[in-house]
Amino acid sequence: TMPKEPAVLRQNILDTTAAILACGIDPKKCFLFRQSLVPEHAELAWILGCLTNVPRLLRLPQWKMKRASQNNEGTVGLLTYPVLQAADILLYKSTRVPVGEDQVLHLELAQDIAQHFNKKYGEFFPVPKAILSEL
Repeated sequence: TMPKEPAVLRQNILDTTAAILACGIDPKKCFLFRQSLVPEHAELAWILGCLTNVPRLLRLPQWKMKRASQNNEGTVGLLTYPVLQAADILLYKSTRVPVGEDQVLHLELAQDIAQHFNKKYGEFFPVPKAILSEL
């Protein structure tokens, strides 16, 4: 949600990929890709954003905390980031999502968006459930 220097962003992508592989993710058993190369993430985020009300996003604690750290000048990207997260989850019709405690409210938003979409347009998205870890 914050602008990055292109060279730093490219290096961050490589470093993150290396870290994922170092953790033991086997590319022969899973798909590993750059989300930014899949336009459907942003496209679905736009559609879901049109179904999400602003007051709901303004109540999310992450928005309040990060906005305060940005001198109360939070960006639209920061505000709508949870909708992009919902699109990331729903695009692949995920049924279970590993999340930390700090992301439970964002997953609940994804659940609500899925239910709202399904009610309006018919059953399409599974409602994802959280996989919480004690670690």
